[in-house]
Amino acid sequence: MRADITLSSPVQASARVLQLQGMFDVAIEEKLTNSWTIELPIEQKQWNVGLIVGPSGAGKSTIARHLWPDQIMGAQTWSDQALVDDFPQEMGIKEIVALLGAVGLSSPPAWLRPFGTLSNGEAFRASIARALADTDGLVVVDEFTSVVDRQVAKVASHAVSKAVRRSGRRLVAVTCHYDVLDWLQPDWVLDVATSSFTWRSVQPRPALQLDVREVDRSAWAIFQRHHYLTGTLHKAAKCFGGYIAGELVAFTSYRHFPHPKTRNIKMAHRTVVLPDYQGLSIGGALTEWMGQHLYERGYRLRAVLSHPALIAYRSRSPRWRLVGQDKSLRTTSKEKHLHAHSLNPRRLGTVSFEYAPISPR
Repeated sequence: MRADITLSSPVQASARVLQLQGMFDVAIEEKLTNSWTIELPIEQKQWNVGLIVGPSGAGKSTIARHLWPDQIMGAQTWSDQALVDDFPQEMGIKEIVALLGAVGLSSPPAWLRPFGTLSNGEAFRASIARALADTDGLVVVDEFTSVVDRQVAKVASHAVSKAVRRSGRRLVAVTCHYDVLDWLQPDWVLDVATSSFTWRSVQPRPALQLDVREVDRSAWAIFQRHHYLTGTLHKAAKCFGGYIAGELVAFTSYRHFPHPKTRNIKMAHRTVVLPDYQGLSIGGALTEWMGQHLYERGYRLRAVLSHPALIAYRSRSPRWRLVGQDKSLRTTSKEKHLHAHSLNPRRLGTVSFEYAPISPR
Protein backbone atom coordinates (compact mmCIF):
# COMPACT_ATOMS: atom_id res chain seq x y z
CA MET A 1 0.00 0.00 0.00
CA ARG A 2 1.38 3.37 -1.06
CA ALA A 3 -0.08 6.81 -0.46
CA ASP A 4 0.94 10.24 -1.75
CA ILE A 5 -0.87 12.82 0.33
CA THR A 6 -0.87 16.60 0.00
CA LEU A 7 -2.79 18.73 2.46
CA SER A 8 -3.27 22.42 1.75
CA SER A 9 -4.99 24.97 3.94
CA PRO A 10 -6.06 28.02 1.91
CA VAL A 11 -5.94 31.33 3.75
CA GLN A 12 -7.78 34.54 3.01
CA ALA A 13 -5.54 37.56 2.74
CA SER A 14 -6.32 40.14 5.39
CA ALA A 15 -4.54 43.02 7.05
CA ARG A 16 -3.44 40.84 9.94
CA VAL A 17 -2.32 38.01 7.64
CA LEU A 18 -0.24 40.44 5.58
CA GLN A 19 1.23 41.93 8.76
CA LEU A 20 2.28 38.47 9.97
CA GLN A 21 3.78 37.68 6.61
CA GLY A 22 5.81 40.84 6.76
CA MET A 23 6.86 40.36 10.41
CA PHE A 24 8.24 36.88 9.87
CA ASP A 25 9.29 37.21 6.24
CA VAL A 26 7.83 33.84 5.32
CA ALA A 27 5.89 32.54 2.35
CA ILE A 28 2.65 31.58 4.10
CA GLU A 29 1.49 29.39 1.23
CA GLU A 30 4.53 27.13 1.70
CA LYS A 31 3.93 26.72 5.44
CA LEU A 32 0.27 25.83 4.91
CA THR A 33 1.01 22.92 2.57
CA ASN A 34 2.17 19.51 3.80
CA SER A 35 2.99 16.41 1.80
CA TRP A 36 3.60 12.79 2.76
CA THR A 37 4.69 9.79 0.76
CA ILE A 38 3.82 6.65 2.69
CA GLU A 39 4.94 3.10 1.98
CA LEU A 40 2.78 0.70 3.98
CA PRO A 41 3.33 -2.89 2.73
CA ILE A 42 0.76 -4.40 5.09
CA GLU A 43 -0.67 -6.65 2.40
CA GLN A 44 2.52 -8.72 2.43
CA LYS A 45 1.85 -10.50 5.73
CA GLN A 46 -0.94 -11.52 8.02
CA TRP A 47 -1.45 -9.08 10.89
CA ASN A 48 -3.94 -8.12 13.59
CA VAL A 49 -2.63 -4.95 15.24
CA GLY A 50 -0.93 -1.98 13.63
CA LEU A 51 0.40 1.25 15.13
CA ILE A 52 0.79 4.68 13.56
CA VAL A 53 2.84 6.81 15.93
CA GLY A 54 4.49 10.21 15.89
CA PRO A 55 4.53 13.58 17.63
CA SER A 56 1.56 15.92 17.57
CA GLY A 57 1.19 17.67 14.24
CA ALA A 58 3.22 15.07 12.34
CA GLY A 59 0.26 14.02 10.19
CA LYS A 60 -0.81 10.74 11.78
CA SER A 61 -4.54 11.47 11.68
CA THR A 62 -4.34 12.80 8.12
CA ILE A 63 -2.63 9.63 6.95
CA ALA A 64 -5.09 7.37 8.76
CA ARG A 65 -8.11 9.22 7.35
CA HIS A 66 -6.64 9.03 3.85
CA LEU A 67 -5.88 5.31 4.05
CA TRP A 68 -9.04 4.17 5.86
CA PRO A 69 -11.71 6.89 5.59
CA ASP A 70 -14.57 4.52 6.43
CA GLN A 71 -12.92 2.60 9.26
CA ILE A 72 -12.05 5.47 11.62
CA MET A 73 -13.83 5.08 14.95
CA GLY A 74 -16.14 8.07 15.05
CA ALA A 75 -17.99 9.80 17.84
CA GLN A 76 -20.20 7.36 19.71
CA THR A 77 -23.64 8.10 21.11
CA TRP A 78 -24.25 6.83 24.62
CA SER A 79 -27.53 6.87 26.50
CA ASP A 80 -28.25 7.25 30.20
CA GLN A 81 -29.13 3.55 30.38
CA ALA A 82 -26.90 0.70 31.52
CA LEU A 83 -23.72 0.35 29.48
CA VAL A 84 -24.76 -3.06 28.15
CA ASP A 85 -27.93 -1.53 26.64
CA ASP A 86 -25.87 0.66 24.30
CA PHE A 87 -24.46 -2.30 22.42
CA PRO A 88 -26.12 -3.57 19.20
CA GLN A 89 -29.54 -5.10 19.82
CA GLU A 90 -28.63 -8.27 17.94
CA MET A 91 -25.85 -9.06 20.43
CA GLY A 92 -26.70 -11.42 23.28
CA ILE A 93 -25.78 -10.50 26.84
CA LYS A 94 -23.14 -13.25 27.04
CA GLU A 95 -21.49 -11.90 23.88
CA ILE A 96 -21.49 -8.34 25.26
CA VAL A 97 -20.08 -9.44 28.61
CA ALA A 98 -17.38 -11.50 26.90
CA LEU A 99 -16.35 -8.51 24.75
CA LEU A 100 -16.22 -6.11 27.70
CA GLY A 101 -14.19 -8.61 29.68
CA ALA A 102 -11.86 -9.17 26.74
CA VAL A 103 -10.85 -5.48 26.62
CA GLY A 104 -10.28 -5.47 30.37
CA LEU A 105 -13.56 -3.98 31.58
CA SER A 106 -14.38 -6.92 33.82
CA SER A 107 -16.36 -5.27 36.60
CA PRO A 108 -20.09 -6.12 36.40
CA PRO A 109 -21.10 -3.04 38.44
CA ALA A 110 -19.57 -0.94 35.65
CA TRP A 111 -21.64 -2.82 33.07
CA LEU A 112 -24.81 -1.66 34.81
CA ARG A 113 -23.86 2.00 34.99
CA PRO A 114 -24.37 4.59 32.22
CA PHE A 115 -21.33 5.38 30.11
CA GLY A 116 -21.20 8.93 31.45
CA THR A 117 -20.49 7.69 34.98
CA LEU A 118 -17.43 5.62 34.05
CA SER A 119 -13.87 6.64 34.80
CA ASN A 120 -11.66 7.68 31.89
CA GLY A 121 -10.02 4.26 31.83
CA GLU A 122 -13.34 2.40 31.94
CA ALA A 123 -14.81 4.69 29.27
CA PHE A 124 -11.84 4.10 26.97
CA ARG A 125 -12.23 0.33 27.22
CA ALA A 126 -15.99 0.55 26.73
CA SER A 127 -15.50 2.68 23.60
CA ILE A 128 -13.10 0.13 22.10
CA ALA A 129 -15.51 -2.71 22.90
CA ARG A 130 -18.36 -0.77 21.28
CA ALA A 131 -16.27 -0.08 18.16
CA LEU A 132 -15.45 -3.78 17.85
CA ALA A 133 -19.13 -4.62 18.32
CA ASP A 134 -20.32 -2.15 15.71
CA THR A 135 -18.22 -3.54 12.87
CA ASP A 136 -16.83 -6.89 11.75
CA GLY A 137 -13.90 -5.42 9.83
CA LEU A 138 -10.91 -3.20 10.51
CA VAL A 139 -11.21 -0.61 13.28
CA VAL A 140 -8.94 2.46 13.27
CA VAL A 141 -8.73 4.31 16.58
CA ASP A 142 -7.39 7.85 16.41
CA GLU A 143 -5.98 9.50 19.56
CA PHE A 144 -5.51 6.02 21.02
CA THR A 145 -5.13 6.26 24.85
CA SER A 146 -4.75 10.05 24.67
CA VAL A 147 -7.36 10.77 27.36
CA VAL A 148 -6.24 8.24 29.97
CA ASP A 149 -3.49 8.08 32.57
CA ARG A 150 -0.30 6.59 31.15
CA GLN A 151 -0.33 3.59 33.47
CA VAL A 152 -3.92 2.90 32.46
CA ALA A 153 -2.92 3.38 28.81
CA LYS A 154 -0.31 0.62 29.03
CA VAL A 155 -2.59 -1.86 30.77
CA ALA A 156 -5.51 -1.11 28.46
CA SER A 157 -3.29 -1.43 25.38
CA HIS A 158 -2.32 -4.94 26.41
CA ALA A 159 -5.93 -5.96 27.03
CA VAL A 160 -7.17 -4.48 23.74
CA SER A 161 -4.37 -6.13 21.74
CA LYS A 162 -5.10 -9.50 23.32
CA ALA A 163 -8.84 -9.14 22.60
CA VAL A 164 -8.25 -8.24 18.95
CA ARG A 165 -5.87 -11.15 18.38
CA ARG A 166 -8.10 -13.72 20.07
CA SER A 167 -11.05 -12.66 17.95
CA GLY A 168 -9.06 -12.64 14.72
CA ARG A 169 -9.90 -8.96 14.17
CA ARG A 170 -7.78 -6.06 12.92
CA LEU A 171 -7.11 -2.78 14.68
CA VAL A 172 -4.89 0.18 13.86
CA ALA A 173 -4.02 2.47 16.77
CA VAL A 174 -3.04 6.06 15.98
CA THR A 175 -1.26 7.88 18.78
CA CYS A 176 1.45 10.32 19.79
CA HIS A 177 2.38 8.15 22.78
CA TYR A 178 5.35 5.88 22.18
CA ASP A 179 4.94 4.32 25.63
CA VAL A 180 2.18 1.97 24.45
CA LEU A 181 4.46 0.20 21.98
CA ASP A 182 5.70 -2.55 24.31
CA TRP A 183 2.20 -3.12 25.71
CA LEU A 184 0.20 -3.03 22.49
CA GLN A 185 2.81 -5.22 20.77
CA PRO A 186 1.72 -4.31 17.22
CA ASP A 187 2.58 -6.46 14.24
CA TRP A 188 3.77 -3.38 12.38
CA VAL A 189 4.67 0.24 13.20
CA LEU A 190 4.57 3.32 11.00
CA ASP A 191 6.59 6.08 12.66
CA VAL A 192 5.51 9.28 10.93
CA ALA A 193 8.33 11.29 12.52
CA THR A 194 10.98 9.24 10.71
CA SER A 195 8.80 8.06 7.79
CA SER A 196 9.79 4.51 8.67
CA PHE A 197 7.75 1.32 8.48
CA THR A 198 8.74 -1.75 10.49
CA TRP A 199 7.39 -5.26 10.80
CA ARG A 200 7.63 -6.60 14.34
CA SER A 201 7.40 -9.97 16.00
CA VAL A 202 4.97 -10.05 18.90
CA GLN A 203 6.75 -10.24 22.25
CA PRO A 204 5.45 -10.79 25.81
CA ARG A 205 4.31 -7.65 27.54
CA PRO A 206 6.71 -6.03 30.03
CA ALA A 207 6.85 -7.93 33.29
CA LEU A 208 5.15 -6.56 36.38
CA GLN A 209 6.30 -7.54 39.84
CA LEU A 210 3.26 -8.50 41.93
CA ASP A 211 4.02 -8.48 45.63
CA VAL A 212 1.52 -10.23 47.89
CA ARG A 213 1.18 -9.75 51.61
CA GLU A 214 -1.45 -10.09 54.28
CA VAL A 215 -3.61 -7.00 54.78
CA ASP A 216 -6.12 -5.85 57.33
CA ARG A 217 -9.76 -6.46 56.42
CA SER A 218 -10.26 -2.68 56.27
CA ALA A 219 -8.51 -2.77 52.86
CA TRP A 220 -11.71 -4.32 51.48
CA ALA A 221 -13.33 -0.86 51.53
CA ILE A 222 -11.25 0.10 48.48
CA PHE A 223 -12.46 -2.88 46.46
CA GLN A 224 -15.96 -3.79 47.59
CA ARG A 225 -17.91 -1.65 45.12
CA HIS A 226 -16.13 -3.36 42.21
CA HIS A 227 -17.07 -6.90 43.25
CA TYR A 228 -19.73 -8.63 41.19
CA LEU A 229 -21.54 -10.21 44.15
CA THR A 230 -22.47 -8.72 47.48
CA GLY A 231 -19.88 -6.38 48.95
CA THR A 232 -20.05 -8.13 52.32
CA LEU A 233 -16.79 -9.60 53.59
CA HIS A 234 -17.07 -12.72 55.75
CA LYS A 235 -16.21 -11.96 59.36
CA ALA A 236 -13.61 -14.74 59.45
CA ALA A 237 -12.02 -13.98 56.07
CA LYS A 238 -8.23 -14.01 55.83
CA CYS A 239 -7.21 -11.14 53.55
CA PHE A 240 -4.27 -10.52 51.21
CA GLY A 241 -3.33 -7.61 48.98
CA GLY A 242 -1.53 -7.52 45.65
CA TYR A 243 0.90 -4.62 45.21
CA ILE A 244 2.58 -3.27 42.07
CA ALA A 245 5.34 -0.71 42.63
CA GLY A 246 4.05 -0.26 46.16
CA GLU A 247 0.46 0.45 45.08
CA LEU A 248 -2.36 -1.77 46.35
CA VAL A 249 -4.13 -2.88 43.15
CA ALA A 250 -5.81 -6.19 44.03
CA PHE A 251 -7.46 -7.98 46.93
CA THR A 252 -8.18 -11.63 47.66
CA SER A 253 -9.36 -13.57 50.67
CA TYR A 254 -10.37 -17.02 51.86
CA ARG A 255 -12.48 -18.49 54.62
CA HIS A 256 -12.74 -21.91 56.20
CA PHE A 257 -15.03 -24.38 54.41
CA PRO A 258 -17.03 -26.59 56.81
CA HIS A 259 -16.80 -29.90 54.94
CA PRO A 260 -18.45 -32.94 56.62
CA LYS A 261 -15.53 -35.28 55.83
CA THR A 262 -12.38 -33.17 55.83
CA ARG A 263 -11.15 -30.21 57.80
CA ASN A 264 -8.40 -28.91 55.50
CA ILE A 265 -10.46 -27.20 52.77
CA LYS A 266 -10.49 -23.43 52.47
CA MET A 267 -12.86 -21.51 50.20
CA ALA A 268 -11.78 -18.58 48.05
CA HIS A 269 -13.96 -15.70 49.16
CA ARG A 270 -13.53 -12.28 47.51
CA THR A 271 -11.11 -11.43 44.70
CA VAL A 272 -11.10 -7.99 43.06
CA VAL A 273 -8.65 -6.13 40.83
CA LEU A 274 -9.04 -2.36 40.54
CA PRO A 275 -10.45 -1.37 37.11
CA ASP A 276 -7.28 0.39 35.96
CA TYR A 277 -5.34 -2.87 36.28
CA GLN A 278 -7.87 -5.30 34.85
CA GLY A 279 -6.79 -7.30 31.82
CA LEU A 280 -3.37 -8.41 33.10
CA SER A 281 -4.52 -11.65 34.80
CA ILE A 282 -3.56 -10.18 38.18
CA GLY A 283 -6.60 -11.78 39.83
CA GLY A 284 -5.59 -15.18 38.55
CA ALA A 285 -2.00 -14.78 39.69
CA LEU A 286 -3.14 -13.59 43.10
CA THR A 287 -5.50 -16.51 43.75
CA GLU A 288 -2.91 -18.99 42.51
CA TRP A 289 -0.40 -17.50 44.94
CA MET A 290 -2.99 -17.98 47.69
CA GLY A 291 -3.65 -21.57 46.61
CA GLN A 292 0.04 -22.42 46.75
CA HIS A 293 0.40 -20.53 50.05
CA LEU A 294 -2.33 -22.68 51.59
CA TYR A 295 -1.03 -25.91 50.05
CA GLU A 296 2.36 -25.38 51.67
CA ARG A 297 0.54 -25.14 54.99
CA GLY A 298 -1.45 -28.34 54.49
CA TYR A 299 -4.69 -26.93 53.08
CA ARG A 300 -6.67 -27.23 49.86
CA LEU A 301 -8.26 -24.23 48.16
CA ARG A 302 -11.60 -24.37 46.37
CA ALA A 303 -13.50 -21.66 44.52
CA VAL A 304 -17.09 -21.33 43.32
CA LEU A 305 -17.36 -18.93 40.38
CA SER A 306 -20.05 -17.38 38.24
CA HIS A 307 -18.04 -14.60 36.57
CA PRO A 308 -17.50 -15.63 32.90
CA ALA A 309 -13.97 -14.22 32.68
CA LEU A 310 -12.85 -15.98 35.86
CA ILE A 311 -14.38 -19.27 34.71
CA ALA A 312 -12.63 -18.96 31.33
CA TYR A 313 -9.27 -18.20 32.96
CA ARG A 314 -9.38 -21.10 35.40
CA SER A 315 -10.62 -23.48 32.72
CA ARG A 316 -7.43 -22.74 30.74
CA SER A 317 -5.03 -22.71 33.66
CA PRO A 318 -3.15 -25.89 34.64
CA ARG A 319 -3.30 -24.66 38.22
CA TRP A 320 -7.05 -25.36 38.55
CA ARG A 321 -9.22 -28.43 38.08
CA LEU A 322 -12.98 -28.74 37.92
CA VAL A 323 -14.56 -30.28 41.01
CA GLY A 324 -17.24 -32.96 40.78
CA GLN A 325 -18.18 -35.55 38.21
CA ASP A 326 -19.97 -33.09 35.93
CA LYS A 327 -17.18 -31.28 34.09
CA SER A 328 -19.61 -29.12 32.13
CA LEU A 329 -19.40 -25.36 32.54
CA ARG A 330 -23.20 -25.25 32.74
CA THR A 331 -23.60 -26.30 36.33
CA THR A 332 -26.04 -24.41 38.52
CA SER A 333 -25.34 -23.44 42.08
CA LYS A 334 -27.48 -24.97 44.81
CA GLU A 335 -26.02 -22.48 47.25
CA LYS A 336 -28.61 -19.74 46.81
CA HIS A 337 -27.20 -17.76 49.71
CA LEU A 338 -23.97 -17.19 47.79
CA HIS A 339 -25.87 -15.06 45.29
CA ALA A 340 -28.67 -13.62 47.38
CA HIS A 341 -27.38 -10.10 46.77
CA SER A 342 -25.82 -10.61 43.36
CA LEU A 343 -26.45 -8.53 40.26
CA ASN A 344 -28.73 -11.24 38.89
CA PRO A 345 -31.83 -11.92 40.98
CA ARG A 346 -31.98 -15.44 39.55
CA ARG A 347 -29.53 -18.14 40.51
CA LEU A 348 -26.32 -17.81 38.57
CA GLY A 349 -24.64 -20.60 36.65
CA THR A 350 -21.58 -21.49 38.70
CA VAL A 351 -18.54 -23.70 38.41
CA SER A 352 -16.43 -25.18 41.21
CA PHE A 353 -12.64 -25.43 40.96
CA GLU A 354 -9.87 -26.69 43.22
CA TYR A 355 -6.34 -25.40 43.12
CA ALA A 356 -3.82 -27.84 41.65
CA PRO A 357 -0.60 -27.19 43.57
CA ILE A 358 2.96 -27.10 42.36
CA SER A 359 4.63 -29.93 44.26
CA PRO A 360 8.14 -29.31 45.57
CA ARG A 361 10.90 -31.14 43.68
